[in-house]
Amino acid sequence: MKHILVGLALLLAFTQAQTTVTIASVNNPDMVTMQELSAAFTEENSDITLEWLFLDEGTLRSRLTTDVSTGGGSFDLVTVGAYETPLWAANGWIESVDALNAANPDVAPDYDFEDLLPAIKDGLSYNGELFAVPFYAESSFTMYNKALFDAAGLTMPEQPTWEQIREFACQLNDPENGVSGIVLRGKPGWGDNMAPLTTMVNTFGGQWFDAEGRPQLNSPEWNAAVTFYRDLVNECGPAGVTGISFPEALQLMSTGKAAMWVDATVAAGFLATSEQGPNIATALAPIGPVEKGNAWLWSWNLAIPSSSDAKEAAFKFMTWATSKGYIETVAEAKGWAAIPPGTRRSTYERQEYLDAASFAPTVLGAIERANPNDSTAQPKIAPGVQFVLIPEFQGIGNDVGQIFAEILAGDVTVEDGLARAQELADQAMQDAGYY
Repeated sequence: MKHILVGLALLLAFTQAQTTVTIASVNNPDMVTMQELSAAFTEENSDITLEWLFLDEGTLRSRLTTDVSTGGGSFDLVTVGAYETPLWAANGWIESVDALNAANPDVAPDYDFEDLLPAIKDGLSYNGELFAVPFYAESSFTMYNKALFDAAGLTMPEQPTWEQIREFACQLNDPENGVSGIVLRGKPGWGDNMAPLTTMVNTFGGQWFDAEGRPQLNSPEWNAAVTFYRDLVNECGPAGVTGISFPEALQLMSTGKAAMWVDATVAAGFLATSEQGPNIATALAPIGPVEKGNAWLWSWNLAIPSSSDAKEAAFKFMTWATSKGYIETVAEAKGWAAIPPGTRRSTYERQEYLDAASFAPTVLGAIERANPNDSTAQPKIAPGVQFVLIPEFQGIGNDVGQIFAEILAGDVTVEDGLARAQELADQAMQDAGYY
């Protein structure tokens, strides 16, 4: 009986010591890989159980914003973007990584925070403190199927213009054989269809707001960019554009059903390991009359909500999943071309990575050149290339993204759509007290 009681006591003690870390993440391939490889973490940390929730980008943002802003406490670790991180930090919704590291010095002594790329680290900081760690970071560039280009006798310049992209796309468009000349995002959302559109608007000389916060959506520059985007995807892109986000575009490009794709540099690793890998080549993001703001700057990061009751365990996992060691783990399991890019200097010093990922220098260069503080022809109210770092932007961007989808679908004209967009943005900014 005594032995039984001791055994029960030990079992109870073990049960009580078990900590569950609930993770909410965007359903991008890199994050799915993180879940696949997390068994290595739980084997080393048997007292921690991981529970996962994967959502599409728009749904995730909406749910997480509601939960962290109300102190809901549903999640212990969240995937958060470069836009949200400083805003959530300012509101006290997420924990300081620097403070967590100071309070738990034995958790990640070899993490090497100084190895994080300055452009990315700075964007995740508020008042000089780090509030999230980057899982992967990206800019944007042009990806194209060189086999299709060669067959058509076409040559992609290192720095294409949007006019050249349109010419290539419409020449290579072959719907009878299931090949689109280009694929671009059309699914509504400030981080979906509005991301590539905003970079195009930048290169057409436009911007979301002026230096006083007044919307510029009914400007000639916006009209020209939106008209160009609509005509390009409708004439030379796949059907159903308003349902296309990153995963759908990746599928089309990786299976040879699209000749070009302008999107996140993170796609390069996935394409390199796809069936079309040997045919995929890259160029810089297209420019228009203006060269500024043609390539965005973004990172998906891990942060700990202030409402979490498992902060130490969450900190242990977040540093494991963004460490140099994790990069090695991915390389062993998936190959060096598939590692999470854009976060650490040391990654771009690894010859194994440079040998496996011919696109790596282009990606690093795009990230380092992207300048959130100088991405528009005219002065603007706040930093950001494909977003505007003000709290109101998420709501405005999503509303405008819905209108843009209606324009792409032919349900509303460019002029009427932009007039609606200008009106709602103007009202939102007035309500917020900008003017």
